[in-house]
Amino acid sequence: MSDHLNEQALSRESVLQGHFLRVVRDTVRLPDGATATREYVLHPGAVMVIPCLDDGRVVLERQYRHPMREVMIEFPAGKRDADEPLLACAQRELREETGYQAREWAYAGCHAPTIAYSDERIHIWFARGLTLGPRQLDAGEFLEVFTATPAELLQACRDGRITDGKTLTGALWLSQVLRGDWTLDWQATPDNVTP
Repeated sequence: MSDHLNEQALSRESVLQGHFLRVVRDTVRLPDGATATREYVLHPGAVMVIPCLDDGRVVLERQYRHPMREVMIEFPAGKRDADEPLLACAQRELREETGYQAREWAYAGCHAPTIAYSDERIHIWFARGLTLGPRQLDAGEFLEVFTATPAELLQACRDGRITDGKTLTGALWLSQVLRGDWTLDWQATPDNVTP
């Protein structure tokens, strides 16, 4: 295996504690025995949903992202609350941001968007059998919901209108699923779970 590349954590100090992000500085022992520091962001984790309409289109969002200073095109996504089950988080984010609820869900995998400076993991879900209801945006959250065909989504990735890493990963997943190269294990939303 690759265990000979592992670093051993020796100590940690807190650098910054924000609203939901925390920056830490770890001292580590390197594979050659030397020590080094690693600064990175601790993140509570997140989900992204690829909502598939019955006519083949997918649901996307336009949202201003302050660090980028621009409106970004993204699949619905959001951070996980403490100890929140992943499916419940995906259902909540889809409902809050888009108003859609889904009859069926499939877990696709995990995306680690910034491995050099954050431990964030984004869990990718597919949703289908969508019904539209009211959105429940958080205070201060502004976004537009729209739909696109898979071909339009891929073209937006190709021409640079979509640069968000998780959405690019979602487009890869979607294209592979539609080609039949990757399969999903679809599950009905449990009756005892309120989406």
